[in-house]
Amino acid sequence: MPKHYRPAGKKKEGNAARYMTRSQALKHLQVNLNLFRRLCIVKGIFPREPKKKVKGNHHTYYHVKDIAFLMHEPLLEKFREIKTYQKKVKKAKAKKNEELARLLLTRQPTYKLDRLIRERYPTFIDALRDLDDCLTMVHLFAVLPASDRENLEVKRVHNCRRLTHEWQAYISRCHALRKVFVSVKGIYYQAELEGQKITWLTPHAIQQVFTNDVDFGVMLTFLEFYETLLAFINFKLYHSLNVKYPPILDSRLEALAADLYALSRYIDASSRGMTVEPKVDASSSSQSNDREESELRLAQLQHQLPSSEPGALMHIVADNNKEVEEDEETRVCKSLFKDLKFFLSREVPRESLLFVLPAFGGMVSWEGEGAPFKEDDESITHHIIDKPSAGHQYLSREYVQPQWIYDCVNARIILPTEKYLVGSIPPPHLSPFVDNEAEGYVPDYAETIKRLQAAARNEVLPLPGVGKEDLEDPQNLLYAGVMSRAEEAEAAASKKKMAAKEKQYHEELKIELTGSKAVVAPEVAEDEESGPDAMQIAQEDADMPTLLMSRKKRKLYEAMKIGQKKKKASVELIEQRKKKLKDAQSS
Repeated sequence: MPKHYRPAGKKKEGNAARYMTRSQALKHLQVNLNLFRRLCIVKGIFPREPKKKVKGNHHTYYHVKDIAFLMHEPLLEKFREIKTYQKKVKKAKAKKNEELARLLLTRQPTYKLDRLIRERYPTFIDALRDLDDCLTMVHLFAVLPASDRENLEVKRVHNCRRLTHEWQAYISRCHALRKVFVSVKGIYYQAELEGQKITWLTPHAIQQVFTNDVDFGVMLTFLEFYETLLAFINFKLYHSLNVKYPPILDSRLEALAADLYALSRYIDASSRGMTVEPKVDASSSSQSNDREESELRLAQLQHQLPSSEPGALMHIVADNNKEVEEDEETRVCKSLFKDLKFFLSREVPRESLLFVLPAFGGMVSWEGEGAPFKEDDESITHHIIDKPSAGHQYLSREYVQPQWIYDCVNARIILPTEKYLVGSIPPPHLSPFVDNEAEGYVPDYAETIKRLQAAARNEVLPLPGVGKEDLEDPQNLLYAGVMSRAEEAEAAASKKKMAAKEKQYHEELKIELTGSKAVVAPEVAEDEESGPDAMQIAQEDADMPTLLMSRKKRKLYEAMKIGQKKKKASVELIEQRKKKLKDAQSS
């Protein structure tokens, strides 16, 4: 009998025993496809790619242990209970028993995902690492319209909007925002919490349209889990500031759609030692004393807030009870717009600027009711406007476009406002997520910002014509003002000595190679070269490491070289377009 012979029906081995297809998993769990997808999303189970696909390449494979993990999940039994209960409701409606159906709907079983959050994220750092997709999804549904066709309720949209405002209020309060970039897709933000960089995308404040090529059922399942995760994180973050969660908002500001400003007021007031009780839902059918108590509590909160200093609540003050000291980056971000007051016109992205400006120490107001200060306030330093206005203009303030705010945030300095005046074409909005040095092309405006940053730090940079390759020439450094004449003479002598030694080494190497060749073949024609030149030797030395590589590493190295050539070609194309544009402008 062969060694690996296995009779039919015996125990499986290898990939056949470790993996199963999705059809096999559905039969094993006795669930339909929609419920299986829902369980996999909330439990964090994803398909696997085995090295050898036993059933074929057209199947989706899952690990056997993952399916066994799902089989013992208490949520599976809860889903089955809900499905059975929905059959009772359907049966009552079919029998035209509306009263029984209404009664059954009020007693429908529910479930929570709190246990799964603690199971998937044992520590707070683990939850922060997985927060990028969560924030992007919740911000997306916060701007979507409610739809019965897609099963998106108004209550869910309001909950997403509340969670996003709570997150933004905390980031603004702690000055944890680091980068902002406005693109066609939306606005990219990056914050840093507990040493973790969190990047998310928020859509533009325009009317969103549902498309037919998106499965909103799967997205709503993800949203259900992400709502619970973000609520857990907001709870943890607010308690780190000694602020009760969920927060109590000023009903007047909430009705005026100034939720973020109301949250900033609440956090600042709570961090100053005010005791705030949990919020009471006034829309519910509660008793009159409860409503009066809620109104009294809100009135006390409004009275205790420093209304005489309207900008102080958006201009976040330092918290004396902070356990962790601020790092250098936080201190720079906190004081970027210090002592500056901004006023927003109607056409600018108000929610984005209300989030960004306080995060960097600025005081901000807007047109409309509930604003901290009015447009005619003489202490306003900058008026953010996106199109020319025929109204009254104040000489004591500067009128700039919104891009100036984002560019100042990314550059960490106050940029000159001449290029951002109303009616002028602003400079290119550069992405802070792109490393220009690694890409091989540095835009002109990036060089300008770099020099402004150096001037703000009282540093001296070489002239624009001096690049990295030119820094080896002492004469260029002398012209750029980086070194003195004595240092330039010393560096030039050292460079000349190194060049002489390098020339002597190549000559000795050439003589040595010529001598060894003369022993083998003493008669050599005079017109032929006596030995390889220095360029050929250098090329052979450069090719030697690739000859010693394995085939896999050599292929990887060649792919890297191809990528570098493509990047170089794209940079050359940009340079050509730039040159043509300059020629067209000059002519």
